[in-house]
Amino acid sequence: MLFDAGETLVHPAPSFPELFAHVLADAGHERSPEAVMEASRAVFDRFTEAARDDERWTTSAERSARFWKGVYARMLAVLELPGGDGLPDELYATFTDLDNYALFEDVTPALDELAGSGAVLGIVSNYETWLQELLVRLGVADRFPVLVISGQVGIEKPDPRIYRLGLERAGVEASDAAYVGDNPEFDVDPLRALGVTAILIDRRGRFPDHIGPRITDLRDLPAALREAS
Repeated sequence: MLFDAGETLVHPAPSFPELFAHVLADAGHERSPEAVMEASRAVFDRFTEAARDDERWTTSAERSARFWKGVYARMLAVLELPGGDGLPDELYATFTDLDNYALFEDVTPALDELAGSGAVLGIVSNYETWLQELLVRLGVADRFPVLVISGQVGIEKPDPRIYRLGLERAGVEASDAAYVGDNPEFDVDPLRALGVTAILIDRRGRFPDHIGPRITDLRDLPAALREAS
């Protein structure tokens, strides 16, 4: 059983839009978390662009900083705020501070049930190398004997090689594996192409018309796996 990490297992706490709005407020710009969320939706395709252009934005600190500051600058533009006054730097510092992350509340119960079934658990994620330290700090690193982090292996989703590496490390065939993540383009379509059971976790209801297994809470994952088998 393989997982994505960001917005599947871990999240900025209390939430991405709330933290973003707090940084803006400290700089004298009042924007609601709801406005921030709308701005984030407006730049969602930036990740598609990165994959298309093979940017490999997680594979070094420099690439990561350049990518994320660009994302934040786009969001600031949507919010009609200046991007040249240090705000992208402040936002990048905030969202690379491990103290600003937490597990979703449904993660531990779901992992407990899956572990009880004997499933081998792993993570295959587009993430910087500090994900491993974050998992230690959150007390779940030992729950995932298989760990494939793009920032460590130099391959990013949706490159099929990163999923194959996860399967290889887990010692399972694609037909016997399942994967759960929050982005259909990175966490569903490429997995299905490999023959892996792919389940979308749609915590914020962004993909109500998704075709295929879809859950909004990880505690529903064991039942979804049974239905998909």
